[in-house]
Amino acid sequence: MKVFYLIRHAKSSWGEPQLRDIQRPLNARGLRDAPFMSQMLKGKGEIPNQIISSPAVRAHTTAKYFAEAFDIAPEQIVLEKNIYEAYPEQVMDIVRELDDSLSIVLVFGHNPAFTSLANMFTDEYIANVSTCGIVRIVSTSKTWQDIDRTNTELAEYLYPKEYL
Repeated sequence: MKVFYLIRHAKSSWGEPQLRDIQRPLNARGLRDAPFMSQMLKGKGEIPNQIISSPAVRAHTTAKYFAEAFDIAPEQIVLEKNIYEAYPEQVMDIVRELDDSLSIVLVFGHNPAFTSLANMFTDEYIANVSTCGIVRIVSTSKTWQDIDRTNTELAEYLYPKEYL
């Protein structure tokens, strides 16, 4: 079984308009939601083998909170440039290239790709994966390469406003 989580970055700040999009930091709500959601996910008992993040500051910062919750050193977060501004299939290409020794992976990134990708694995339409939203996707496939719509489903969708 393979499990991957799509975790959208926490709420970002638009307070510094001179910053490039990739440089935007988290805002106050994001700084509240990321640690809360990381602890909530840790409480579910699945421990990731790997954390992969977009290099965008807001995504990488969110990933660091989750790494801390799972006692993973921030240096172990794999920065994947192709997640930033990705199409859903590009994110799936990254997932399908994972080493089969890994069974649980957290992927941090952005909309609209994450919402589109989440909807590929469910019959229930998700209009928007919210900031710091967590989508748990489970596959019966033994390899990452063989993950597709026939052996994989969206098992859970969690988001901060559900709890806060």
